[in-house]
Amino acid sequence: MSVPADAVGQPKKAATAAWIGSALEYYDFFIYGSAAALIFPEIFFDKSDPATATLLSLATFGVAYAARPIGALFLGHFGDKVGRKKIMVFTLILMGLSTFLIGCLPTRDQVGTLAPVLLVLCRVLQGISAAGEQASANSMTLEHAPPNRRGFFTSFTLSGTQGGQLLATLAFIPIAALPEDQLLSWGWRIPFFLSIAVAVVGYVIRRKLEETPAFEQQTASEGVVKMPLAFLARNHWADVLRVIAGALIASVSTIFTVWALAYATSDSVGMSRSSMLWVGALANLVALGAIPVWATLSDRIGRRPVFLIGAAGSAVMMFVYLWAISTGNYPLTLVLGIVTFGVVYSAANGVWPAFYGEMFSTRVRLSGMAIGTQIGFAVAGFAVTFAAQIAGPDGSDWSAVAFFTAALCVPPVIAALTARETHSIPTEQLGERTPKPAAEREIVTA
Repeated sequence: MSVPADAVGQPKKAATAAWIGSALEYYDFFIYGSAAALIFPEIFFDKSDPATATLLSLATFGVAYAARPIGALFLGHFGDKVGRKKIMVFTLILMGLSTFLIGCLPTRDQVGTLAPVLLVLCRVLQGISAAGEQASANSMTLEHAPPNRRGFFTSFTLSGTQGGQLLATLAFIPIAALPEDQLLSWGWRIPFFLSIAVAVVGYVIRRKLEETPAFEQQTASEGVVKMPLAFLARNHWADVLRVIAGALIASVSTIFTVWALAYATSDSVGMSRSSMLWVGALANLVALGAIPVWATLSDRIGRRPVFLIGAAGSAVMMFVYLWAISTGNYPLTLVLGIVTFGVVYSAANGVWPAFYGEMFSTRVRLSGMAIGTQIGFAVAGFAVTFAAQIAGPDGSDWSAVAFFTAALCVPPVIAALTARETHSIPTEQLGERTPKPAAEREIVTA
């Protein structure tokens, strides 16, 4: 029996839609991070107290992560009831609109304290959107992928995220080079205005994608779960806890992207904005190649060992990277930044979409991934704020931040050590407590 050509091409279409959509959406999400570190303390908060202004600005970066669990509850629920495709389109449009509105906001000098309030509201909308984006894209690619290549295909979602972060960094490099008055008056708005293309391009790409066979089969045979969250709590609570713990690994990303950038460009170190933005850009460029390589390796040797390499290795490398920044040696910082974020962190970052998604059955995969990851990511988002507090009055205690980041890598290690290895389990049996042996599967499917 021949397989329709369109069915064969769906895994590639799903991976492409996930990559492009995630890249466009996380471009929006990460330009906020660059602006929060470099621009917003000057225009949205009290400039008379620079340290407090920076702390408050970084706190608004974390606000989106606090909103993510709320968004995950709603978007995860509806994603397991109405399908992955509709949630993917909705989240993309919401992110594009909320980011465009940030570019339209008045500054503190224009409307006073109303300015940061409006900034926080827009940031909350960004967080709600991001809550459903990765979980829906991961579910879509995993359920379309060939069983022996789920790691590779799901890694496209994270490659897209890194691509979006790269685009965001590249967009800010020429902006950061503007004269100070132009940068703070109108220059910072340009990357946010460009996000209007997100809604248009993302809609065109994603509306043509078919719903996953796994979800359609589940709907046709057993129907959707009326209350996905209740089913998840009864049958997958331990896996949700593992995903929450595993998702804390994202703290490495937020510390690297936001706090380290603010630290390196502070008066205590004195590196230029443009040079440090290039560290992030090149690290993300390397990550684009490293992520699918690590993911492919996980298809061969398993999810757990690859994830453990990334989690434990990141704990060590963050000490080395932050130390390099403290020396003021830019070439050393550049090389170690690329190794830390582009190579080592990519091991965990590239494999978690398959690792987490394979813990759950089709009935609650989107809910389980969304809720678990977004609670963990909420902690990771505020890791930047905590780092700013423990770095001392002048923000130069890099070793305290390194110890803090390493501590946040411990729960992901424990989560991986206690999880089941799932890379060789058939897609239709994922999430089952006792998967059928190979011989029994052949009889059933014959």
